[in-house]
Amino acid sequence: MAPWFELVVLESTTYPGTTRERVAPLLGESGLAAGRDFYLAFSPERVDPGRTDHTLRNTPKVVGGLTDACAERAADLYGLVCDQIVRVSSPEAAELTKLLENVFRSVNIALVNELAMLTDRMGIDIWEVVEAAATKPYGFMRFEPGPGMGGHCLPVDPFYLSWRAREFDMATEFIELAGKVNQQMPYHCVAKAQRALNETGLPVKGSRIAVIGVSYKPGVGDMRESPALKIISLLRDLGAELAYHDPHVPSLPEFALTSTPLQDALTDADLALIVTAHPEVDHELVARRARLVLDLRGVTRSASSSANVVRL
Repeated sequence: MAPWFELVVLESTTYPGTTRERVAPLLGESGLAAGRDFYLAFSPERVDPGRTDHTLRNTPKVVGGLTDACAERAADLYGLVCDQIVRVSSPEAAELTKLLENVFRSVNIALVNELAMLTDRMGIDIWEVVEAAATKPYGFMRFEPGPGMGGHCLPVDPFYLSWRAREFDMATEFIELAGKVNQQMPYHCVAKAQRALNETGLPVKGSRIAVIGVSYKPGVGDMRESPALKIISLLRDLGAELAYHDPHVPSLPEFALTSTPLQDALTDADLALIVTAHPEVDHELVARRARLVLDLRGVTRSASSSANVVRL
C-alpha cells in the first residue's frame, strides 16, 4: 500500500474537468501515473463557516477519483474523519456536485430577492409571505431575502460553471440571471434607505447612518464579497455620515472606520441599517432605541408595530 503522502486531493470549488485536465497533467510531468504511482481525487469542501451543527465529521463527504484506486484511497483517508463517504464515478461528477449545491442556493436566493423587490412595490410583507409558504410540509424549501450574497462561494463559484458551459456551446441563463438579481440587491437596499429617510424629512446627504453588522454572514468576521461593503460605498457616495457596529469586525480600513459600541451608534444615528444579523447583537434593542430602523434581515419582526421600523 502506498504511503499517504502519495495521495493528492483537490478540494477548492472549480469547474468540471479541472482535476483531470489541469491537475493530473501537472503531476504527470514527473513521469508518474495516477492510480499506479500516486492517487488523485476531487472532494469538495462543504463545511459552512460558523456552524456547529454540521461539521466535517457529520457532513457527508463527496469523493470522486481519477481511477477506482484513487477514489478508494481518498475514501480511506476521509473515512478517518468523516462519518459518511459518498463516492461518485469521477472527479467531474464531484466537481459539479459542489457547483450544483452553490447554484441551487444562488438561484433560490435570487428568486426570493426578486420577489422582495416586487412586494416592496406592491405593499406586501415579503417576510409574512415566506413564513406562510414555509408552513407547507412538502415541495417548498425556505429561502429568505437579504441585501445580497457574500462569501467566496455563492457570488463567485456559479460563474465557473457558466464559463465552462460556453465551451460546450451552452448559455447557463439561470445562473447568469441569478447573479444579476443578487448583485442588484445593495442598490435596492440603499434606495429603500433613501425612501425611509425621506419619509422623516431627511435627505441621505448629511444623515447619520449606523450600519449594524458588516460581515457577509452571522457569527463570523469574514468580509469577502460582503454586501455591506457595497452598501457603505453607495451611502458614502450619497453623502451619508457613516458608523458601524460589528462584534466580529473591529475595523474597515478601506473606509477609515472602526466598530462603534452599539449604544453609541444608536444614540447618534438618524437611521440604523441592519445588514448582517449577528446572534449576539440585541436587535430588539435596536428597534426600541433607534430613531429609524431599516431591517434587511427580518430580525425585528416582533417589533413590527413600531412606527420606526421598516423592513426589506
